[in-house]
Amino acid sequence: MTQADSRHAVYVGSFDPPTLGHLDIIRRGSRLFDKLTVGIGINPDKKPLFDPQERVDLVSKIAADLPNVEVVCFEGLTVNFATSRGASVLLRGVRTVSDIELEFTMALTNHVLAPPIETVFLMASEKYSHISSTLIKQIASFGKEQAEKSLKDFVPKAVIKPLMAKVKQGLRGRT
Repeated sequence: MTQADSRHAVYVGSFDPPTLGHLDIIRRGSRLFDKLTVGIGINPDKKPLFDPQERVDLVSKIAADLPNVEVVCFEGLTVNFATSRGASVLLRGVRTVSDIELEFTMALTNHVLAPPIETVFLMASEKYSHISSTLIKQIASFGKEQAEKSLKDFVPKAVIKPLMAKVKQGLRGRT
């Protein structure tokens, strides 16, 4: 087990796809902590649009200008992942009041599971508080030029083409 570092945080999620809201939390977290590990969670019960390595590649690309950020995949409990990486902080983004309730419950549970690990919440920036990966997938699924233009307000530019390609593949697979 690695010694926990109080200046090292992990920020976990599915990042399917990574959004401007995710990038905002990553950027802000990278300023608050000496090291930020972005954990791409693998949930075998979910069918993500992007496979784990594609999500690592996308997040790595959009965070490439942040030298203290690393991006890795993980399976299992977030607190176990944080411990394995030597982090002592879980960084969480909160968008809405309903997020707060869920995140509060998770933070209390994580504290019972791993008391030395603290949870730090960052409120989503106002311009990103309505963005969710589900919303992005719905916009992209229309598959038209207008969808691509609209996506620039929700996802980093580097995500638009891969997202549209995935959605178009999925649409072809359904017909």
